[in-house]
Amino acid sequence: MLTELRMEPDQDVRLSELLDRQQAGFLLENERLELQSLMQIYQEGLLRKATALSEAVKRRLIAIGHSVNHSRSHFRQ
Repeated sequence: MLTELRMEPDQDVRLSELLDRQQAGFLLENERLELQSLMQIYQEGLLRKATALSEAVKRRLIAIGHSVNHSRSHFRQ
């Protein structure tokens, strides 16, 4: 279901690693480019999920109070 999209597990792990390295100030230039790419994938997934959730509510496929998984995991199908 589109409302439950997740990143691929390897992308999710790598995104977390790169975010940790960035926060610690140890991100190399090639890693910065990789982080940008993974962040774009993450943001596009988030947008798809939000759009699907909005449409599902509009079509009354799920209730407005429906619990959506808010775990730290990133998106994957």
